[in-house]
Amino acid sequence: MSKIIINSFEELEKFIGKEIGISDYITISQEQINLFADATLDHQWIHVDTERAKVESPFKSTIAHGYLNISVLPYLWEQIVEVRNSKLTVNYGIESLRFNQPVLVNSQIRVHAKLKSLKNLRGISKAEIEVSLEIKDNKKSALDGTIVFLYHFV
Repeated sequence: MSKIIINSFEELEKFIGKEIGISDYITISQEQINLFADATLDHQWIHVDTERAKVESPFKSTIAHGYLNISVLPYLWEQIVEVRNSKLTVNYGIESLRFNQPVLVNSQIRVHAKLKSLKNLRGISKAEIEVSLEIKDNKKSALDGTIVFLYHFV
């Protein structure tokens, strides 16, 4: 898959209301879940205790933290779009986020992205991107929401 190259506000503006693309799949491993647990101090057994999860979890497996799934969204977005000529990009916010189902360990996920809106705020571009985090071989997405980036185009 080739990335869409964006060099300016005007180029990004052409995608308003359109699906921009779909990222490649990435696999969420137990090692990644454990590292995220260490980084966030969230060691709930449903995420990190594989043996207990096999017996006690309704999923019979550990699951990724919801915030781990959120944290990979910028990475997946950058697989779809390369924004050039931005001296600074800021994760500005998340709106209307809904977790639909858990991501089991070793699941493959990818993101579908659509540019919902784009505003010029005195030279700073505010992009609202509708995202749906798909789990391979599942009809229901892991999460849906709108992520917001600020681009400081030069």
